[in-house]
Amino acid sequence: MNKEVAADAEAAIRNARFGKLPERIRYEDMTTDTEAVPGGRRDGYDPEGSWKFYSCLALDLGL
Repeated sequence: MNKEVAADAEAAIRNARFGKLPERIRYEDMTTDTEAVPGGRRDGYDPEGSWKFYSCLALDLGL
């Protein structure tokens, strides 16, 4: 009989703690809006700086 009372007490404690679902979180609260690149388009095309990334096998071999 004591086991039944203890089980009921444990069930009541468990129900008080886990008996209901947490409050629903809105989708807007789960997401944030940020810029992909802070400060605008830094990675855009730069004609004066494009020579830095130019790669040519003939130039690499010294031909």
